[in-house]
Amino acid sequence: MDWAASAPLCAEALEAMMPYLRGVWGNASSIHSFGREARRAIEEAREEIASFIGAQPDEIFFTSGGTESDNWAVTCGAESLGADGRVLTSPIEHHAVLNACAALQSRGVPVRFVACDRLGRVDPEEIRESGFGPQLVSVMTANNEIGTLEPIDAIGAICREKNWLFHTDAVQAVGAVPVNVKQSGADLLSASAHKFGGPKGVGFLFIRRGVKLSPLLRGGAQEHEKRAGTENTAGIVGMAAALRRAQGKLRDREKLTSLRNEMQREILRRIPDTFPNGDMEQRLPGNLNLRFAGADAEALMLRLDLRGVAVSAGAACASGTPEVSHVLRAIGLSEKEARECLRFSLSEENTREEIEKVIAFLAEDAAQIRHTA
Repeated sequence: MDWAASAPLCAEALEAMMPYLRGVWGNASSIHSFGREARRAIEEAREEIASFIGAQPDEIFFTSGGTESDNWAVTCGAESLGADGRVLTSPIEHHAVLNACAALQSRGVPVRFVACDRLGRVDPEEIRESGFGPQLVSVMTANNEIGTLEPIDAIGAICREKNWLFHTDAVQAVGAVPVNVKQSGADLLSASAHKFGGPKGVGFLFIRRGVKLSPLLRGGAQEHEKRAGTENTAGIVGMAAALRRAQGKLRDREKLTSLRNEMQREILRRIPDTFPNGDMEQRLPGNLNLRFAGADAEALMLRLDLRGVAVSAGAACASGTPEVSHVLRAIGLSEKEARECLRFSLSEENTREEIEKVIAFLAEDAAQIRHTA
């Protein structure tokens, strides 16, 4: 129950990748037949991925994943604005965005944070009133911890009105909910394959035509001279296959939402002093973040792990660190309260039988931890 951390490689992606792991070994930058075969596969994947998000193929640039895409968009996006440029973001962004902003600040680039409410929602009107002049706005499509979906269509409209550059980290959203760059007006969008059943170590950055973004990685002329380095042919092909599968399952998201809601209702019924975090309506379909008052989340997570249940006490890339979740603090929880929260992230492969088992484990373990606290 930790699909937000990473989804297993789906069968469709593995099948699509195998020819490029074994037989088609050519470098896509080579002009001989072996290279041309790899190039053809990459360009077909680019076209398919673009079609899924309402983009043009030449607006898709392959990367090593969400972190690189976020860093590229934020760092080089801010630099493209010139000496007077600044960045506006939210305090609940992924660390790939926040740490890129911190690096910009250390170089003298002004960075401002727009507040969010207790549901984790950013107010578009606060962005509208945030200032004038060249600005990069970076607000994620869906939060990786509490699952809240941000009003990016409204934010995108404001950025177009103000002629501001708009980046959205859509790593948790692509493959989970409909994403369309024409509708949102995003100039830059980040995605990562392993979140929707593709291989780890590959992702993409959407760069709208006309946006001048300098390369983050320099060297060769790959990706239209925007991203140097030999392309990961097998990973790119696998990502396209995984996204094709995920897009086909978007119609089942109501079923997944219903399953998540049933789990939440039963947990709240059976385990007293339990409280949900995030927006219950505008939310990723499989996300459930709960606070178990009086029960340490790490202790609860470890007990569940011993029972064979995978959950998270925060973002996967931050779990195991002593720092409390910056997302939960930003929505108003105290440090103690934030340390009492668990994230469950479901997929269509989870069953009601599994959920019933987990709820029984939770009820028993939470009671024992509270008793010994």
